[in-house]
Amino acid sequence: PVPTISWRKVNGHNPSKARLRKSQAVLEIPNVQLEDAGMYECKAENSRGRNVFRGQLQVYTYPHWVEKLNDTQLDSGDQLLWECKATGKPKPTYRWLKNGAPLWPQSRIEMVNGVLMIHSVNLSDAGMYQCLAENKYATIYANAELKILASAPTFPLNQMRKTIIVTKGQEVVIECKPQASPKPTITWKKGDKALRENKR
Repeated sequence: PVPTISWRKVNGHNPSKARLRKSQAVLEIPNVQLEDAGMYECKAENSRGRNVFRGQLQVYTYPHWVEKLNDTQLDSGDQLLWECKATGKPKPTYRWLKNGAPLWPQSRIEMVNGVLMIHSVNLSDAGMYQCLAENKYATIYANAELKILASAPTFPLNQMRKTIIVTKGQEVVIECKPQASPKPTITWKKGDKALRENKR
């Protein structure tokens, strides 16, 4: 006799959106999601007995960005830390390109799980970078530009008064704010003699 057919998800509930067609012989799951993955069991029985078939449903997804890169400006000597994150199944792996060419680990350059770190950046590190996240179904790209600022110290006009008049016994503050990249070291002199810190 024609068997009665039933479906169940082993160790779980059938998806609520699942439909049965062709006298319940076909289980149809529209818009499959990751949570629909699992072992499904089809049971057929009639008066002569029963039989069971089990099949594993595996769900895969393209990589999708969770965190992208942003264009960055750094002073020469600073540290760059960029992270790109993607989801996907299988879990994506990452690669880096600089100006379209593969970027490899070096003494100053580290790349681990989507994180790029460059220690003590210099003008040679400037350029366009790409992070690639890929699994066997697709590759996605994130782009960002790294600019390195490097300039000798300069003193903008009128930033420091040439003459400061102060009453004896009062405190005086003289600010020195040069523009420079990387951050300069600053020394003070009184006449030709270097100033040293003391209690005053």
